[in-house]
Amino acid sequence: MGFPLLSLIVFVPAAGAAVLMLMRGDDAVRWTALGFTLLDFALTIAMLTGFDTATHEMQFTEIRPWVPALGITYALGVDGISALFVFLTALLGWICVLASWVAIDRKVKAFMVSLLSMQALMLGVFSALDLFLFYVFWEAMLIPMYLIIGIWGGEGRVYAAVKFFLYTLAGSLLFLIGVIVLYFQGGKTFDILILTAQDLPFPVQSWLFFAFLIAFAVKVPMVPVHTWLPDAHVQAPTAGSIILAGVLLKMGAYGFLRFSLPMLPEASMYYSTLMLALSALAIVYGGLLALAQDDLKKLVAYSSISHMGFVTLGIFALNLRGLEGGILQMFNHGVTTGALFLLVGLIYERTHTRSIADYGGLMKAAPVYTVFLALFTLSSMALPGTNSFVGELLVLSGGFAANLAAGAAAVLGALLGAAYLLGMYGKVALGPAKVTARFKIRDVSAREMAAILPLAVFVLWVGLYPKPFLDIIDVSVKHLLVHVHGKGSGQ
Repeated sequence: MGFPLLSLIVFVPAAGAAVLMLMRGDDAVRWTALGFTLLDFALTIAMLTGFDTATHEMQFTEIRPWVPALGITYALGVDGISALFVFLTALLGWICVLASWVAIDRKVKAFMVSLLSMQALMLGVFSALDLFLFYVFWEAMLIPMYLIIGIWGGEGRVYAAVKFFLYTLAGSLLFLIGVIVLYFQGGKTFDILILTAQDLPFPVQSWLFFAFLIAFAVKVPMVPVHTWLPDAHVQAPTAGSIILAGVLLKMGAYGFLRFSLPMLPEASMYYSTLMLALSALAIVYGGLLALAQDDLKKLVAYSSISHMGFVTLGIFALNLRGLEGGILQMFNHGVTTGALFLLVGLIYERTHTRSIADYGGLMKAAPVYTVFLALFTLSSMALPGTNSFVGELLVLSGGFAANLAAGAAAVLGALLGAAYLLGMYGKVALGPAKVTARFKIRDVSAREMAAILPLAVFVLWVGLYPKPFLDIIDVSVKHLLVHVHGKGSGQ
């Protein structure tokens, strides 16, 4: 119909940020930010309602000249892979606003402007069909995230923000070099779909694969370029941790799906064993690090390294079950780990401690909170009936089919996950009362419930009836696999 739905989805948060800059009064700023993020969420629901699951073609496309002399266009579009993450980004946007309602009590306007700007840029990453436009969104994301950590973070916020910025900037510079090489090798175009159809020589593919690998591995993050993540999570405010774990970590995996596999199929197949080994390392090493933590935020942060290892394992299994499981786990991780960071933030607001050893007896002090903590803990350890079980089962199935050793390492990682998650829950919720004995801890409020409940719904929805979510990605994944195996084998 020519209606610019994707442009609206991308720029409604940006428009909200512009409106906020003209406003006064913290309460007015909060309500306005919530209104714009809810409007954006409604637009993504409209997008999914009109999404055709029977085709792998890009949908809701918008193409307009931008810099014709260089072949740069303003091009947006989504397929089954990216549509799911556009929706996830909009879902977590308004939840982050609710999570910051009380926690952010200084420079509220600046915080909400940063948060909405971040949302707009992330939506742009998932929607861009022009490589130059993608890079602009990809690189600009660093600025609001740097501000969110560096201004509203904890005592070590400046160190954590600078470390985050340097790591991700270094990866982005390699990505930029790769973009320039692709531009000249692909016929001086930035059109992602045209570049995907090119047959690049294997030496060029190989060089680009490692340039992209470093850039995307930092974002995932993969071992050994993961060390920025715990610092960033621990120092970031609750909303920063939610958006960092829920969406920003997906950027690296999305890069593999949008660039490495379709544009460099021969190299992706050739180096798939290396990627499976790195994924297995992240799964086990991240699990061991999480097992050693006493800080609640650090535990969830290190668990993210392990869980994102499952994602990359599924992607580079290069089979249908693994790839669909990896993509579904990206969505599941955004929901579950975002919820865990939300719950850690809520209890920290009440107790001002994140040490697991300080807690105990929360089951009696805050029963509703503890029930939700149990649900998301069980989801994180992939209990049957929860969202992560479906994705993890598909990843393990695809992983074993691709490489027996990698599949075995993933099983060990799942066992480690059960150990550190159940250990954490037992000490926090069921152990003898410590912090809870010193002062009364109130249970979740209506505002907090509004933020938690939608995430709980998706945990159970995907866990009990994953078909709608798998239907969205299925055709696009099958087309991607045909492309990779066809091009990668020289057909």
